[in-house]
Amino acid sequence: MGFVAQSNAMNAIGPFLFIGTRFLLAFILILPFAIREGKKAETTLKAEDWRMFGLIGIFMFGGMGAQQMGLLTTTVTNSGFLTGLYVVLVPFVGVILYRQWPNPIVWPSALFALVGIWLLSGGNALSGLSQGDWLTILCACIWALQVFFISRSASHTGRPITLAVTQFGITGALGLLLALFLEPISLVAIQAASTEIIYAGVFSGGIAFTLQVIAQRHTTAPQAALLLSTEAVFAAIFGAIFLGDRVPPSGLMGCGLIFAAILMVEVIPALRSRQAVSYSVNS
Repeated sequence: MGFVAQSNAMNAIGPFLFIGTRFLLAFILILPFAIREGKKAETTLKAEDWRMFGLIGIFMFGGMGAQQMGLLTTTVTNSGFLTGLYVVLVPFVGVILYRQWPNPIVWPSALFALVGIWLLSGGNALSGLSQGDWLTILCACIWALQVFFISRSASHTGRPITLAVTQFGITGALGLLLALFLEPISLVAIQAASTEIIYAGVFSGGIAFTLQVIAQRHTTAPQAALLLSTEAVFAAIFGAIFLGDRVPPSGLMGCGLIFAAILMVEVIPALRSRQAVSYSVNS
């Protein structure tokens, strides 16, 4: 539903003002829980922890900014599915930064995703993608970094709510700062988009992103990315219901291939692992 709110808000205010106001609201909402978490923590955060929190916040702003600007010229359905590409990209982050080689299924999954993008563009090669589509692909690249580093930091520090609030504060501050220089600031416009700001700030922002960080203490980055990727399906459903978004048959096939790539990244290795464990037990 957040994609619908993000798209509708652009009818009243600019993308950076929307980002700034929604994440300022998320920051205010979750801050008391972060303070409570800090008081109960057995250890204090180190300077390197705060630096990593800050970097993750910058990644969040970069991904959110690219996605929000992309929604100016792409549909909610396209945005939902193209954002889901970070599921395929997360394993590549591990290879590039830490030489953590993924399961071999990642490579055909990446090919499936690329073919899916091609079909989603209308079969006109990559030139058929709109500027908004390209910005959303950039968003997926940035969020692959965010998801990867959240998994490394949330479990290591044991302070997921503090990490979430840091993300919100940085994203909100940067959004408002850029809005001051690049967009008209109008209380009337903010009031016109208040429903979308409240929904995106409280539910898809404050609550959902905080739950994401908490949950990533107990799962791997690729697994988290897989579960988060289901937003693509809901984006298409709610985009059709509330905004009248429609995609041609080739686009639907492209969406299907992208989602198949997303599932392949995790489901096939998980099944093989379970089979291996079963064989070991039976032996």
